[in-house]
Amino acid sequence: MADIILPHSHNEHTEVLLKGMPKAEVFDKSSETFALISDSTRLKILWLLCHTEECVANIAAAIEMSSPAVSHHLRVLKQAGLLTHRRQGKEAYYTLADTDEARLVHHIVDILFDLNCDGCY
Repeated sequence: MADIILPHSHNEHTEVLLKGMPKAEVFDKSSETFALISDSTRLKILWLLCHTEECVANIAAAIEMSSPAVSHHLRVLKQAGLLTHRRQGKEAYYTLADTDEARLVHHIVDILFDLNCDGCY
């Protein structure tokens, strides 16, 4: 990354920090993850699957949504690498993937609900 010249020199901390600034692609990928969890339906699904493995029909019932709509959200989360699934007969069971990004999302979900859910359980 080219050296950035700041219009004001308040301290050297910002200049040093900018030398290690991630590339634009890293910010793009990170914003995609935040976009995935900013949807309230996907957040409900992630909250559930962070704590259990479940089939589409039960996920749909738990979040009061149709199975096709839930399947769409599951597909988006799976394509992003946040979920994994296994088949047992005709049923597909989903759970959080065993990846660094999925573990981070799990951590974020837990913290969000700890902060925003005072006595809601």
